[in-house]
Amino acid sequence: MQRPWHPARARPPVLKGTTTVGLRLRNHVVLGADRRATAGYYVAHKHVKKIVKLTDYMAMTTAGLVADAQVLAEWVRTRARLYEMETRKRMPVSVAANLLASILLTSRRQYFMPYFVQLILGGYDTAPRLYSLDLYGTITEERYIATGSGSVTAIGLIEDEYDENMPVEKAVDLVRRAILSSIRRDAFTGNGIDVVVIGPKGIIEKSFEVKAKF
Repeated sequence: MQRPWHPARARPPVLKGTTTVGLRLRNHVVLGADRRATAGYYVAHKHVKKIVKLTDYMAMTTAGLVADAQVLAEWVRTRARLYEMETRKRMPVSVAANLLASILLTSRRQYFMPYFVQLILGGYDTAPRLYSLDLYGTITEERYIATGSGSVTAIGLIEDEYDENMPVEKAVDLVRRAILSSIRRDAFTGNGIDVVVIGPKGIIEKSFEVKAKF
């Protein structure tokens, strides 16, 4: 008996992977991501920016389909500018997170075409904020989180060493080492590390090269 046709069987799945990390400190948020973009087992690009700046006080890491993440990022940027024009105030990070969750949930329910992404949204309004969002529209506020194919390796190191009161420099180093541990064990993670620090004075970007010794 022939099985009925289903869109999921129209073509073989394309495997994608990455490692993204987020930490919330007392006065800052630190986000990190590798630079490798893959399509299945093919390395499609070696210098992809997976941390997207949304405003001067908010950024988002992306895991999943690049096009979906780009659309969502531009949508948040537009809504944040409109919010500021209408209210003369900055959009709170919690509002941006809930707006993202709403569009993720709506696309799944109404159009049966979810955005295939897993996002970490971090920012500073009156305090540091860190949120995790998945393709179903689930939203959770976190102290630390890792997403993507290398997250299993990264989260163990983070959980062991994380301290909300740790200095920013130590947090940046922890994020770097967590992603580096994923690079060593996950084939879909690699080609350098980008880190973004968000605090009361704005956003600072850092980059780390990775030498292939493993």
